[in-house]
Amino acid sequence: MSRSPGSRSAGPRFDVVVVGAGPAGAAAALAARRAGARVLLLDRADFPRDKPCGDGIAADALDVLAHLGVPDAAHGYPPVARLRLVAPGGAVVARPLPRPARTVPRRIFDARLVTAAVAAGAELRRHTVRTVHDDGYEVRVACATDSSLRGSDEYRAAVVIGADGAGSVVRRALGHPPNPPGHLALALRGYSPWEGAWSAYPAGGGEQLIVTTSARWPAYAWAFPLGDGSANVGYGEVLRGAPVSRAYLLERLAGLLPGAEPAGLRAHHLPLSTRRPPPACGRVLLAGDALSLINPFTGEGIFYAVLSGALAGAAAAGAPHEAAARYTAALRRRLGRHLRHSGVAARLTQRPQVVDAAVRAAHRHGAVFDRMVDLGLADGVFDLRTIGRIAAELLHPGPVRP
Repeated sequence: MSRSPGSRSAGPRFDVVVVGAGPAGAAAALAARRAGARVLLLDRADFPRDKPCGDGIAADALDVLAHLGVPDAAHGYPPVARLRLVAPGGAVVARPLPRPARTVPRRIFDARLVTAAVAAGAELRRHTVRTVHDDGYEVRVACATDSSLRGSDEYRAAVVIGADGAGSVVRRALGHPPNPPGHLALALRGYSPWEGAWSAYPAGGGEQLIVTTSARWPAYAWAFPLGDGSANVGYGEVLRGAPVSRAYLLERLAGLLPGAEPAGLRAHHLPLSTRRPPPACGRVLLAGDALSLINPFTGEGIFYAVLSGALAGAAAAGAPHEAAARYTAALRRRLGRHLRHSGVAARLTQRPQVVDAAVRAAHRHGAVFDRMVDLGLADGVFDLRTIGRIAAELLHPGPVRP
């Protein structure tokens, strides 16, 4: 095909083009390939690459990936068996997790998923996507020209999946602005030596630590051990419109985790699920952070990313004109009730006293702890008994013995 000066090549056509090769994008590519679609996976970075994140991988996220044919995404990283949660008022609960979690650096985790997607038949190309245009018959994805990369700078697709993170180009192309203050968090993450939390439980395998604070609430610091004597440590809070500096985030981290000596510090935004755009429009779908799928209760996003990516990929691989409706319905069935409950929990926990009461209830009742973990790390919901026990602690707080 000839190309006139200044024109843009009408590049090859794919069944599905996935923009962004993080967990949501790789899961989308895997699901679409399993359905037989011809898939192009685009990302502006080479893999492996670092991605600021808490690195916590819940068991439910690994279940989704195993179903997609990736059973070893966390291989080599031992299970983290316990969680210690410190409430704003000082109450503490420390219990075994319902199912062990893992801490896997995103540099490794994401590269494994991309490798699996390519092995499954997805085509991976490095491009920075600039514009996305859906004309009702196909979607054109225009990329920045890079002389070091071969191939066309425009691609055509029956369906496009935007899995390109908090600053999603695909989301902007659909006319949806970024999350506003109150629905957007900022976190700073690094890696620190961290022996104690692991060696304290040599048989059971480590302990995650989350320390909440009423200052600038909602806000908390974390330490998630990798099992090699180090931990992913960080601090994050919901933005309220006032500027937040790196020095401030470091000060808060040092105050809540005084033993941490973090290196490799990087900040990242977390678009909370309390302000989600529509999941699809025409032949364009959104998944993961691009859909603001970050749990407002915990800041967790990997489970949401791989699950929404898998649902988007499966929906995109069918009749293109029905992809948006299929995906929207699948998300509603799978996450609708959970997202309503997590949204309510986020509103209720705007009062630190509610978190204090929940932690006290979780200390007294293992079932409350398990419900809180499932709501914060997977797709769990609250039940009346859990709500009643938290309400009782709120109305009649009692001492919590270690």
